[in-house]
Amino acid sequence: MKTNNERTLNEDDLLKMRHSLAHVMAEAVTELFEDVKLGIGPAIEDGFYYDFDMPHRLTPADLPVIEKKMRQIIKQAQRFERIEMSKEEAVKFFKARGEKYKLDLITNLPDCAISVYKNGPFMDLCKGPHLEHTGQIRYFKLMNVAGAYWKGSERNPMLQRIYGIAFETSAELENYIKIKKEALKRDHRKLGRQLDLYSVSEEVGPGLVLWHPNGAMIRHEIETFWKQEHLKSGYQFLYTPHIGQENLWKASGHLEFYKEFMYSPMPIDKANYYAKPMNCPFHIQIYKNSKKSYRQLPLRWAELGTVYRYEKAGVLLGLMRVRGFTQDDAHIICTPQQVEDETLEVLRFSLNIWKTFGFKDVKAYLATRPTDAVGEENLWEAAQKSLLAAVEKEGLAIEVDEGGGAFYGPKIDLKVNDSLGRQWQTTTIQFDFNLPERFNMNYVGSDGSLHRPYMIHRALLGSLERFFGILIEHFGGNFPLWLSPVQVKVLNITIAQEPYAREIYEKLKNSGIRTSLDIRGETIGAKVRDAVAEKIPYLIIVGKRENERDEISVRLRGNKNINGVKLNEFIEKIMEEIKNRSLSSAYT
Repeated sequence: MKTNNERTLNEDDLLKMRHSLAHVMAEAVTELFEDVKLGIGPAIEDGFYYDFDMPHRLTPADLPVIEKKMRQIIKQAQRFERIEMSKEEAVKFFKARGEKYKLDLITNLPDCAISVYKNGPFMDLCKGPHLEHTGQIRYFKLMNVAGAYWKGSERNPMLQRIYGIAFETSAELENYIKIKKEALKRDHRKLGRQLDLYSVSEEVGPGLVLWHPNGAMIRHEIETFWKQEHLKSGYQFLYTPHIGQENLWKASGHLEFYKEFMYSPMPIDKANYYAKPMNCPFHIQIYKNSKKSYRQLPLRWAELGTVYRYEKAGVLLGLMRVRGFTQDDAHIICTPQQVEDETLEVLRFSLNIWKTFGFKDVKAYLATRPTDAVGEENLWEAAQKSLLAAVEKEGLAIEVDEGGGAFYGPKIDLKVNDSLGRQWQTTTIQFDFNLPERFNMNYVGSDGSLHRPYMIHRALLGSLERFFGILIEHFGGNFPLWLSPVQVKVLNITIAQEPYAREIYEKLKNSGIRTSLDIRGETIGAKVRDAVAEKIPYLIIVGKRENERDEISVRLRGNKNINGVKLNEFIEKIMEEIKNRSLSSAYT
């Protein structure tokens, strides 16, 4: 006998179930509330949603009521019936129902048969497919209410969107809800405030991040590590301006293809300047500053370059979607003979960086040549071959998007899974056959003639802002020792131990350990609670016994206590932990 948690649905059936649930939810909403106008209701990853225009303002308190109604509909085993109408009939049908959003959709459909799906009394414009009947629906839950502009445009009305999740088994549903709750605890915006890491000020401007001392210290450690590893891997550093003249962006094609994401020009000395959305044109200018020989290649140039891109206010999200951010940008310029080795090197380099930060579950996504590509086909083939070979040598799982590459070159995106199993797109390794042509880049080959180099764009972390947001949520704010803004906090139990606490603090600080001192006249319990809320890796607690024996008591994050520790031994132990950039405590 099959249990409820045995899988029997394939991916297509699961998609049908989620799509069917969107219709069931819409039916429930139209029966529960008055004057409901329907938007769209697709299946999405992990669930479904539906958009509504209605006088009633939905709140979380409405979701259990809607769920109850949905379960009644599911028990009725209403059949999903496909009905075909001509475009004229469909217009007449939905016009009679006052469904203005459906009429908007129909006007953009060709003059052919239009499908409508019926279950019970509910009828909706839909191409399908659906389950046979509502009784086949398994486990679901309504999650939240959000606002959504019709067709995603701010010029259109704001609708109310209800999100739901749906899975085949109750175990999958429960696990998803558990992860979702944990994700809310780890939300980088919440922890950013709690740990005083960063802020966004309306007076400065939406999407522009202010790094506070705690966040800036973590950024400093990330950048220091990033620079050390790049130097070890043969990279050289560049620094370029924040603005560039109009002719540069015309030559690069950004003013033609990317202008909607660029800010308005600044008139300076009778010329227009733009805040840079990319670093690449500046790097190319450095390359072209002198003639290059094949003997000088490959060039590996890296920059922590801050760029500015216009994002609509509605899509800005904490550190994940901002308007000003620092890319850990690099460009590799090489000969055709070097391209395979360089591709493998940059992939290995990326994987090593991600491993250091605790991300070991990595998957590659290869996007290949589209129909409107620039550059010779043999160049694309060589680039794609090098990307695929690198992934295979590293034994990564890979998914190929045939024809899904940008017009100017193939690429690999790396996606990492965090501690909650959520996938994040991070590293991009992108070939570019467009900019070398536009800027007439060349080098002198061994034959004495000019040749076009290969150019590879590489953003490893993506942007420091977004990466920091991912890192906060991955660790839940419990950063490893080497990243923690405060690594050790010293607490005295009574005023009598204040001199000893100060002595310990000075020794730790002079050893290069980031240390803070709490000698307030509070109880030790209150001091410990405050330090725990700050998520400090190590607390040193000194009372009468520790003072008399010239020892310390150490409290680890996670409530483990170690008594009778000699300070010099403690310093030696954690200095090694910091040096190794360990992800676990030296005392575990």
